[in-house]
Parts: sequence; C-alpha cells; structure tokens
Amino acid sequence: MSEADPPRRLGRSFAAVFAGLAAIVVLSLGTDEVLHLARVFPPWGQPMSDALFVLATIYRCVYAVAGCYLAARLAPSRPMRHALMLGVVGVVLSTAGAVGTWKRGPEFGPHWYPLGLIASSLPCAWLGGRLQETKAR
Repeated sequence: MSEADPPRRLGRSFAAVFAGLAAIVVLSLGTDEVLHLARVFPPWGQPMSDALFVLATIYRCVYAVAGCYLAARLAPSRPMRHALMLGVVGVVLSTAGAVGTWKRGPEFGPHWYPLGLIASSLPCAWLGGRLQETKAR
C-alpha cells in the first residue's frame, strides 16, 4: 500500500457518509415540503397532530435506512462501519434538534418526536448496513 492510499480512502469514506446524509436530508425535507404543499401537513409554523408526527417519523426512518444503505454501498471498505457512522451523525444531529426545539412551543411537536428520532438513528443505520451486506453476498 502506498502512502497516498490512506488519505484517498479517508476521502472516499467521508464522501460515502456525506452522500448518505445528503440523501436523508434532501428526501426528508423534500417530503416535508410536498406534504405541506399538499395540505396533508398544516402550514409551516403551525402545530401538527401526533398522527402527522407518526407519519413524519415513519418516512424519516425509511429514508434513514436508505441513506445508511447508500453510505454502506459507497464505502471503500467496511460497509457496516460507514452505515453506523452515519447513524452516529444522526444521533448527534437529532440530539441537537431536540435541544434546540425543546419547550419552544407546540409547533415544534411533542417531546416524543425528537426522542424517537434519536432512538431510531442507530437501528436504522444498522438495518441499512445489513441490507447492503446481504445484497453484497
């Protein structure tokens, strides 16, 4: 292995995780916007029912699995590790979101919603990585 390989591999690892994260963010926010425009969700800044937060949780979990699968698929090696790293990023970002919106009002949703996103990040990441491992066999 030459000395140029580790930085290149590190760059590819970063790109794989970033691509997965970008996919999750774009799909999640895009779906949010479509559901607001379709009037399934109320206008931005207005409170939503728990049922609508359940819907948002479900599609965010589906997108998290897909994004972690993508990160694993693009990984130069150790696909599960890349999927789980993206899961850790999800825990950190979801925690930051929970801290930033806690007790800010009903338009930010019930407290179970950000806690659910935090709790589901690593299981979704594992599932995305597992799907890639299964496909690779």
